[in-house]
Amino acid sequence: MAVGRFDLRELSRRVIVAPMAGGPSTPELAAAGTNAGGLGFLAAGYLTADVLAERIAAARALTSGAVGVNLFVPQPSVATAEAIQQYVRELAGEAQRYGVELGAPRFSDDDWAAKLDVVRAMCPEVVSFTFGAPSSEERRSLTELGIATVATVTTMHEAALAVGAGVDVLAAQGPEAGGHRGTYDPAAAPATQPLADLLAGLREEFDVPVVAAGGLVTGEDINAAIAAGAVAAQLGTAFLLADEAGSSPVHRAALRNPDFSETVVTKSFSGRYARGLRNRFIDEHEERAPLGYTEVHYLTSPVRAAAVRAGDPQATNVWAGSGFKKIRVGSVADIMSELAESRR
Repeated sequence: MAVGRFDLRELSRRVIVAPMAGGPSTPELAAAGTNAGGLGFLAAGYLTADVLAERIAAARALTSGAVGVNLFVPQPSVATAEAIQQYVRELAGEAQRYGVELGAPRFSDDDWAAKLDVVRAMCPEVVSFTFGAPSSEERRSLTELGIATVATVTTMHEAALAVGAGVDVLAAQGPEAGGHRGTYDPAAAPATQPLADLLAGLREEFDVPVVAAGGLVTGEDINAAIAAGAVAAQLGTAFLLADEAGSSPVHRAALRNPDFSETVVTKSFSGRYARGLRNRFIDEHEERAPLGYTEVHYLTSPVRAAAVRAGDPQATNVWAGSGFKKIRVGSVADIMSELAESRR
């Protein structure tokens, strides 16, 4: 990275608290990650630009250190009206079960331009991108303000696009990651290349720092990532049970419930592939769920919210990485200390 921009290699603890949209990421979580010697991130996904600005300000008030912000890069929808209407009919029983109406399926660019304006105005030290890379012009507008840029990539091809746009850092997301895969092509099946192999390829091909992400929950995982050449390890699932996380009570309980024994990749909740705890909704609807983000996200949103209100984890997305059984309960500071101890 160029002089003057935040350098991940200077972290006292080379751990990034990953952005987790939809609730878990809070200003308190981001600030605590930074205060513990790592780098905390805010997730901008699904927020309005005004709320994002409020959360950046709130995190700033809780730490004197660096703050990161993650943005969803809009991609064209691959939904067809016919497929969406078929899924509306598919989910009629779910709406009836939870006493709600299905949401209106619609496409959204997640307030992309307005959120870019927010980060340009508030200048978090780091801005990362998921689902795509910024354009060269968008990236340059951040670089000129001293903001370091990070692109999430799942393949070598995506990395080439991101490096071509001039980003400072690549975040290599392996297939065991919880939540949405960062795949650039919304119609493509997610890559299955192991994280270690992706890291090796990126280090050989590109002269930029690389962060390791996806399925990392222990100190041993961090050691392996650093040994493989990553400048830092990005952990999300490891902090889902942190005191500062905004994970819902349903999410927290499901992660500790032995009835949930595995994670799977599903498009049934959002129309984009994401990894979470396998539950009834996935089992009953995945086969017929169409690709169509953000339409499916808005379609299923009322059902998911109603399931959470009912304390029912069987009809809401419980995003988690494959290593969820190893995660800890406690403050971010305590979790970070335990991670450091287990790295020795």
